[in-house]
Amino acid sequence: MDSEASSSPHFFVLKEGAIRSRYDADADKAEPVNRGEAPRCPKCDGFVGMLPWLPPYRAELELHGEELGDFISAPGYEWLISERVAEAFRSEGLTGLEGFHPVEVLRVKCLRKRPRKPLTVPRYYVVWPCFSRAAVDLVLNRVRTVEPLTCMECRVAGINAINGFVLEPGTWGGEDIFRPRGMPGTVVVSERFKDFVERHGFTNVVLTPTEQYVWDPSKLGPAPLPGA
Repeated sequence: MDSEASSSPHFFVLKEGAIRSRYDADADKAEPVNRGEAPRCPKCDGFVGMLPWLPPYRAELELHGEELGDFISAPGYEWLISERVAEAFRSEGLTGLEGFHPVEVLRVKCLRKRPRKPLTVPRYYVVWPCFSRAAVDLVLNRVRTVEPLTCMECRVAGINAINGFVLEPGTWGGEDIFRPRGMPGTVVVSERFKDFVERHGFTNVVLTPTEQYVWDPSKLGPAPLPGA
């Protein structure tokens, strides 16, 4: 059992850096904002994602920290990544990110007093993690849902609280960054992606093991395991 557990893939939840950190920043989509159709489950036809952002890709940034980082989340499922992240991701053959469209940054509004030095604005690209066949394990996860699960394909039931989760063995297709079935609002990354971030020293990103990830605004606590 121990050897089997040690050989299983490890996954991590990707989030922006902490509020009030050195790289704390927000991205707002600038008008005109064009949106496509929200993705639907091929089996139940229910919505499994938000409306995607379509060109033109123009954004305004608000800097709360001291400098702009390599990762900035945008409203919706998109992220802004710096040019150095985009180039390294492609050159090293990582998978799971889609898009890579240049973003025109119209302005950067600095909301915190900083030392008077020129602000460096990286060239950013808009990307979005793919929707994966990887699925949240229905037995071992500690996720509280709004309603009972009705579709085994998309596994979407609305989420009230997350107190750790794991992926169902055999469902992951090898992507390095993705959104799993059952939790499309959460970005999950592979151990290879974690090593990629740490090796290059990319900024404004936090990686938490999925088993330790907690989002529980109402303090509901972990969902009981079956049979408990």
